[in-house]
Amino acid sequence: MAFRAEEAAERGFVRAKNYLISRDFSPSERAAGEQALADIIEKCGPVVDTYPSWHPLVSKHDDRQPVTTPSRECGYEGLDHTIYFAHGFLTCPYHSAEKVLESTARLPSHPRCSITAEELDVPFYNSGVKPVLVRCEWDELLEGGYLVPKKWAVPLMMEKELPGWRWASVAETWETMRPYILGQPHGNRSSLFVSQDTALAMKKIFVAMTDTGMYGPYIQRQPRLY
Repeated sequence: MAFRAEEAAERGFVRAKNYLISRDFSPSERAAGEQALADIIEKCGPVVDTYPSWHPLVSKHDDRQPVTTPSRECGYEGLDHTIYFAHGFLTCPYHSAEKVLESTARLPSHPRCSITAEELDVPFYNSGVKPVLVRCEWDELLEGGYLVPKKWAVPLMMEKELPGWRWASVAETWETMRPYILGQPHGNRSSLFVSQDTALAMKKIFVAMTDTGMYGPYIQRQPRLY
């Protein structure tokens, strides 16, 4: 089935709305939350499931154990009840937002973007939480509003994948690595992070790297028995 970005984005919006806008809120609180969610999507892009491992929001991790969602493994503290957007995430911890704000401020600088965090005075998830919006603000406008251009996506991918030649013993296929490189949701040749042209360039370069044998031989997986 072909990947339909608009349908994937709409499914994500419905999921985020159902998760963040509590039925226990008053009508005015629900309206305020829905408007704030729409504003966040306008700034940060569509709701996503996971990030590419090279995305600045998650890239500060151990390259031997890549992660694709914000967590302690990539520098954040205090996250709870979190929804991800293409270039930001909303987290709703109870009691205090300080851990999120402070840990985000400690993240290393990035050559193509800045990562910021701000506490929001908006009713999200539950009346007892302190919502924080963490944003990845790129230095230049993205393609189509939210797609990372090829000139950035390709080198960022290479920076994450190239060091693996030092310790890898087997090579992964593009099909196995596609969620890590394109993020989720994704199709065969695009995602909510990169266009088809960019994804094809990334695939071509990744396959060329693995075909050199730099990571070792391809994994021979056993056929699935039914």
